[in-house]
Amino acid sequence: MKKQIKICLTSAAGGHFEQLTCLKPLLDIYDGFVVTAKTNVDVKADYFVTHTGIGGKHRLIKTFKLFREVGKILKKEKPDVIITTGTYISLPFMVYAKLHKKKFIYIETFARITNTTRAGKFMYKYADLFIYQWEPLKAFYPKGVYGGSIY
Repeated sequence: MKKQIKICLTSAAGGHFEQLTCLKPLLDIYDGFVVTAKTNVDVKADYFVTHTGIGGKHRLIKTFKLFREVGKILKKEKPDVIITTGTYISLPFMVYAKLHKKKFIYIETFARITNTTRAGKFMYKYADLFIYQWEPLKAFYPKGVYGGSIY
């Protein structure tokens, strides 16, 4: 029997999503769902949202669309905890978590060993729990938690 807490696992496509899949066993314990960006890569998720990409002249329009899509999903699903491995897709999830007093957990990417990501530096300020996967990152995230590799 699954516990009452409902979790949302979310990340961008690619390597971030590969890391997120390592957390899918949580869905055997807790009720939850997976959200990622819609790309041409075939992955298993419950929901797909607009992929904003990096830069581009339509990024602002795509960002508004992303916020709208995420809002609809979260209004329907009502998660208690949102866990993300990044990157830009995590922004509307963080905003939702803060506005609705839900827990927001950010896991800095495994790819960063000795320096930070822009998303990580930003989300560090807002995450209820910030986890990094390499010990050298403690220098950048002193209030974060070293969790080791999620692989």
